[in-house]
Amino acid sequence: MKLQIGDPAPTFECQNQHNETVTLEQFKGKKVILYFYPKDNTPGCTAQSCNLRDHEDDFRNSNYEIIGVSKDSVASHQKFADQYNLPFHLLADTDKKIHEAYGTWGEKKMYGKTYFGTLRTTFVIDETGHIADIIQKVKTKEHHKQIIK
Repeated sequence: MKLQIGDPAPTFECQNQHNETVTLEQFKGKKVILYFYPKDNTPGCTAQSCNLRDHEDDFRNSNYEIIGVSKDSVASHQKFADQYNLPFHLLADTDKKIHEAYGTWGEKKMYGKTYFGTLRTTFVIDETGHIADIIQKVKTKEHHKQIIK
């Protein structure tokens, strides 16, 4: 099943970079930017995460919480967050349950090879827990402009 705007956002429970449990329910009443990215410390993922970091005040002033998700470990996320001063949750979805619930684990192609990996996608979830927007063609260096229009 492919998620669409207006659908209830799938719930989740996962560890962040501080080994704390994070759930979608804890953000009820706020808007959530849930962004899926392939890997810590890669050029595109770093650009995207730093772009969101650089505009965090704008998001917070508009009642948004930012949550990043990749299949990297808690330790990898901790290093990534520390190195780039990322002030938001990075979820270690090592079993890909959140990826699968949101449809962000799939077939990719690069240099003529086909493989499975994270499909870079951002979901904007409204205060009631429904999907308000889905961004699939992410512009990593100016992602904030795609979210706050």
